[in-house]
Amino acid sequence: MNVEYSINEIKRISGSMFKKNFFGVFHGSISARIEHNQFVINKKDAIFDGLSNDDLTLLYSKKDYRWNDASIDSDIHLNIYKNIGEAKYICYAMPPYLTAYSIDHVSIEPKDYFGFMKFDNIFVYDIKQFDDWYERAPSEIARFMIEKNTNVMVIKGYGVYVYERTAYDLAKTVALLENSCKLLYYAKSFN
Repeated sequence: MNVEYSINEIKRISGSMFKKNFFGVFHGSISARIEHNQFVINKKDAIFDGLSNDDLTLLYSKKDYRWNDASIDSDIHLNIYKNIGEAKYICYAMPPYLTAYSIDHVSIEPKDYFGFMKFDNIFVYDIKQFDDWYERAPSEIARFMIEKNTNVMVIKGYGVYVYERTAYDLAKTVALLENSCKLLYYAKSFN
């Protein structure tokens, strides 16, 4: 994939996702696979509203000095790219309704039309302990996606990892998940 095209897609989509509150000021990550062993990802100090080229870094699977400035999620993205060929774009997002809903539920079953048409019952993964999550996450996330044959992993109280073939589909998937959880919340509030 063309580096410049991928960077422009990431910048465009991340701004929209930030405005929808899917990314925090310093929480979240977004990347695009360039080649088999190469991907572009945001840096750890990037603010997603108005990413510039300086907020992104090109990484290779063989670690070098660039990994020092890259997102804390870089190892997770790398492991998904290494193990799942269809993954072209990946994000970690913290949509507030989805993240809140995941705290008290073991699955998400969309009741709205668009969520129902896109998703089945979505399992909420419980990481059990937070202390060593970033050590376990690269292998657990990729393994979960492979074993469950899914491109979505909702993690209890943490957020969601999604991979897609296009940046547009990446943003759309996160938006549909968040909207379904928001509607579930409002439906419960009205009962």
